[in-house]
Amino acid sequence: MKQSRIHDQHQQLGATFEEVTGWSVPAHYGDVTAEYAAVRNRVGISDLSHRGKLRVTGDDRTKWLQSIISNDILPLKPGQGRYSSFLTHKGKMLGYFRVHIQSDAVWIEDVGEVGETTFQALRKFLLYGTKAKMENCAESWGLLLVSGPKSAEVVSAAFGVEARTLELLQTIPATISGQSALIMRTEETGEQDLEILLPADALTAAWSQLMTAGVPFDIKPIGAQARELLRIEAGLPKAGPDLNEEIVPPEANLEGKAFSLSKGCYPGQEVVARMDTYGNVRRHLVGLTIQDHTVPARGSKLFSGDREVGWVSSAVFSPQRNAVLAFAFPLRDFSAPNTELTVEAAGTRHQAIVHALPFYHRP
Repeated sequence: MKQSRIHDQHQQLGATFEEVTGWSVPAHYGDVTAEYAAVRNRVGISDLSHRGKLRVTGDDRTKWLQSIISNDILPLKPGQGRYSSFLTHKGKMLGYFRVHIQSDAVWIEDVGEVGETTFQALRKFLLYGTKAKMENCAESWGLLLVSGPKSAEVVSAAFGVEARTLELLQTIPATISGQSALIMRTEETGEQDLEILLPADALTAAWSQLMTAGVPFDIKPIGAQARELLRIEAGLPKAGPDLNEEIVPPEANLEGKAFSLSKGCYPGQEVVARMDTYGNVRRHLVGLTIQDHTVPARGSKLFSGDREVGWVSSAVFSPQRNAVLAFAFPLRDFSAPNTELTVEAAGTRHQAIVHALPFYHRP
């Protein structure tokens, strides 16, 4: 199983590990509730080095990507970014990622844990003669996430960069342990999220600098379980459980965020445009609250009376609300807030109420 370069540091901090796409990833550090509270109230740090990370170089890099992904990246300048997806010819989602434009390269970061799926899918479209090279940086580059109201103060103190004014998907350069790195404003928890993308050789130094800079703010390491609760509360779907080949982008409320209706042709564009023209989106991504401690598995069926009307894609128990929070894809007629449904889990049906997303807004 693959390990982050700072696996030993996680062990020293008391991490319990789980397997994610062939990587050993911290699930928690002993107290998920305390990790959650740190991000909501102060600051937390996570190791996302297992995430898919691709670097595209060459003269045709932007033109090539523009022709195959669903969003318009031509207007972007170095330091700017945009969400996008990669679709089948039927409009189904093969990938969901953030595209970051730099002066010498384009970076693609998966939103979600999907292993090498994005790399393998895009590589099939890299035709002979195209002046573009795609490098899979999953193991050669690391990725850290600093989240919470005090995240910018910690990142600025650690690396001497002004991160407070970064807008969503903006990047600024930094030098960490003599290596060139990028600081990126992203969305992962509903709080102020800053990611540090850097060569794996500099990961240990970066982690240590951030932990030291975070001492005055009582920084805590954050595992996958707390991040999942934070993510679902913030209404942020991810590739894998929520966004996959069962879903077309308009069904996931990604209009104006991850696909363009005006940029021209790309795989799946006709399907997406037809949905927009005729308003025939069959289902919608919604939140569910389940007043029960049973967490339904991904794919659990949704019912209205005896009629099956959709499925659950992600779910987690929230101690703060004493309820299960979930993402689900009911049919359009059953997607309005306060609609009463049932979820089938462990052979029993549980009452659920449709909830507008997000569940949580930062005050």
